[in-house]
Amino acid sequence: MNARIDDWSGKRVWLLGASSGIGAALGTLLLARGARVALSARKAAGLAAVAGDGHGGRALLLPCDAADEASLHAACDRLLATWDGIDLALYLAGDYQPTRAWQLDTARARQMIAVNFGGAVSFAACVVPQLLQQGSGQIAFVASVAGYRGLPKALIYGPTKAALINFAEALYLDLQPKGIGVRVINPGFVATPLTSQNDFAMPALLTPEQAARATLAGFAGSAFEIHYPKRFTWLLKLLAHLPYRIYFALIRRFADR
Repeated sequence: MNARIDDWSGKRVWLLGASSGIGAALGTLLLARGARVALSARKAAGLAAVAGDGHGGRALLLPCDAADEASLHAACDRLLATWDGIDLALYLAGDYQPTRAWQLDTARARQMIAVNFGGAVSFAACVVPQLLQQGSGQIAFVASVAGYRGLPKALIYGPTKAALINFAEALYLDLQPKGIGVRVINPGFVATPLTSQNDFAMPALLTPEQAARATLAGFAGSAFEIHYPKRFTWLLKLLAHLPYRIYFALIRRFADR
């Protein structure tokens, strides 16, 4: 399916959404493993903290806004002017606000859609031409198990992640025959500034560092989907295949706990 990556030494990796959470943890881990890492997000101070001392010039800071297409393309142009290609481009930017039907705010919904899905499309538009020119490399997107099926409080977040999963699947069908790897990463709950908004128990909660290690373990394999922690994600996969009548009853039962 996809080429395995188990040796990151010298690999050219672009992380968009690298100032906090999984993205920051991945940047730290990849730099420790010898990769060249371009770090992008809106918060330049967060990127500088991840880069530390620069790791001998292997850390490249490219502040940009994932929801601003011009900003994103400018960062991509700077990256390609500095490097002679990309081995992995990983989209981690995300926005989340717990939302119920009676809390629907269209402005806030559009913002989540712009970051979670629109930015990923713009990211692909930047990166895919370069990967096709190279005839190699990979592009990956961090979605969520919330994209498997409708969940309480994920009225907008869940659909954006479902769209992102579908987008990655379609990209894979187009690009894999041309030698370009495509992956989607579906984490369960990870302790980040976004999930700190939740007022409910989050089963199998991971730290960003645990999520980063699980992500890189997934790249050492060839699968299209990387998902973790397995004890939680396999349960949601099973629930996603149930008939609606059973699915709705079970989800309501769990949500009421």
